[in-house]
Amino acid sequence: MGTVTHVFQIDPNTKKNWVPTSKHAVTVSYFYDSTRNVYRIISLDGSKAIINSTITPNMTFTKTSQKFGQWADSRANTVYGLGFSSEHHLSKFAEKFQEFKEAARLAKEKSQEKMELTSTPSQESAGGDIQSPLTPESINGTDDERATPEVTQNSEPRAEPTQNALPFTHSSTISKHWEAELATLKGNNAKLTAALLESTANVKQWKQQLAAYQEEAERLHKRVTELECVSSQANAVHTHKTELNQTIQELESTLKKKEEEIEGLKQEINNARELQAQRDSLTQKLQEVEIRNKDLEGQLSDLEQRLEKSQNEQEAFRNNLKTLLEILDGKIFELTELRDNLAKLIECS
Repeated sequence: MGTVTHVFQIDPNTKKNWVPTSKHAVTVSYFYDSTRNVYRIISLDGSKAIINSTITPNMTFTKTSQKFGQWADSRANTVYGLGFSSEHHLSKFAEKFQEFKEAARLAKEKSQEKMELTSTPSQESAGGDIQSPLTPESINGTDDERATPEVTQNSEPRAEPTQNALPFTHSSTISKHWEAELATLKGNNAKLTAALLESTANVKQWKQQLAAYQEEAERLHKRVTELECVSSQANAVHTHKTELNQTIQELESTLKKKEEEIEGLKQEINNARELQAQRDSLTQKLQEVEIRNKDLEGQLSDLEQRLEKSQNEQEAFRNNLKTLLEILDGKIFELTELRDNLAKLIECS
């Protein structure tokens, strides 16, 4: 889980203007790289990594406005900017940045202390622990962030739609909802793919180590047989044999653990395939919604044309009625004059 923001990078040519790195808001997360003992800020747009910044003790996250912050990455030779949906989310990200910066400083100091204390290179033992791959330490986003991942930095209020446009607005809302779901699935799929690739590489390394362990076990068995042939060193051979048996048991236990880890990785691969199927289903639904939106747009256009035609007909009817009223007024005036003339004639006669 991470913080949903709009990601920008400084223009490498002007060093002044901000250039957006994605068309919509994406998830920005903190990760701990245990293999290199460093902390990173990661963001994926589909399968493309738009942020992969290693946190150093010298880095500083600067708030440049109520909803915007930035930091400089000297290794990547760039400046990253993040646009948040609220000041609260910006403050929360800045606090996490300070925490991981302090953790990076402590990790660097410990590493330097180990380098000073170690005068000769240390040798890895045959039964040593294998380090785990990347472990995410993300900022917990709010429910509003997960529900509306495409909130822009400066959103303008939209006018209320008319009754004729209600079906089109409703379909647009459904379309945006499916697009948000699809973007979330793409991000999760990309993260799982990266983790599976790294885990596959670790599995190959573990298999090589297990093969070396098996060769060492066979060599130790041969050595035990040779020592048993020497009668004068029977006690020493017995002690050494016990130690070798313990080593073999430890190697077998390690092998069993690695097999269990391989099974877990296979299960993760199956989960990734299920996510892929869900993404395909959502894509198909989104296409259906888009087709329906086009039909509704056609209906809305037809209604607008019919309304305009009706208004024109009403205007023509009003003009005709006005003309008829003017003619009627003239006839009434003429009848009035005729009545007055008849009345005068009657009086004269």
